[in-house]
Amino acid sequence: MLSCRELSETATDYLEGTLTLRQRVGVKMHLLMCKHCRAYVDQLAKTVALLKSAQAGQDNSEPDPRVIEVFRNAAGKP
Repeated sequence: MLSCRELSETATDYLEGTLTLRQRVGVKMHLLMCKHCRAYVDQLAKTVALLKSAQAGQDNSEPDPRVIEVFRNAAGKP
């Protein structure tokens, strides 16, 4: 089974769908057993989706307020 460190190193590839079948199975098995990594991958997926939507919907002159909110929440700041 993957360690938490190994999962964190492959999480982006997992979300992008670039892992082999064996690697995907390893990630899924780890996620079934580790609530902390499930939360990490869930947050990473939300952040990536938010950044993609913000990038597609703006002229890049100012950051999307939702992106700022995600980073404030992650940093534990109000």
